Amino acid sequence: MIKIQLVDDEANILSALRRLLKPQGWEVHTYNNVEAALGGLLEHNYAVIVSDYQMPTADGVTYLQFAKQRQPDAMRLVLSAHGDRNSMIKAINQAEVYRFLSKPWDDYEVVTAIKSAIDVYQLKVENQRLRNQVDTQKAMLRAREQELLRLESENPGITRVQRDADGSVLISDND
Repeated sequence: MIKIQLVDDEANILSALRRLLKPQGWEVHTYNNVEAALGGLLEHNYAVIVSDYQMPTADGVTYLQFAKQRQPDAMRLVLSAHGDRNSMIKAINQAEVYRFLSKPWDDYEVVTAIKSAIDVYQLKVENQRLRNQVDTQKAMLRAREQELLRLESENPGITRVQRDADGSVLISDND
């Protein structure tokens, strides 16, 4: 199941976002402080992490930098009432934020941004799975190649097989 982490020091913002996202069927975890949210990163794997930009104990970008270290594949979004250019640049450069959402938000924009982030997350996970599969196959091929080289060195010619047009092995007596 897709898990989403929401971090904001305002309980009413978390409640509104939870209501907005509930119909999507995602598992939504809300945290009203950075310390608790950090604990959540240790317990769950998130597809998307949405953090408020300004919070009392840490700014959202700093939190998202920690989140990036702990869960590099999770997509990170910033939610802020203070959307100045420098804030956005800092968020993008330091925490590799996927999207910057403004408060007050447009419901459709938030849901669409999170859906898009989930799509990117799922592509990242699938790419990693395929990379692992290719690496496993390469290792198997290397092992087989080494075995063929070993067999060929012990029994010269054993790995050279003659086949006919339909692929059948031809056995010839070279005596």
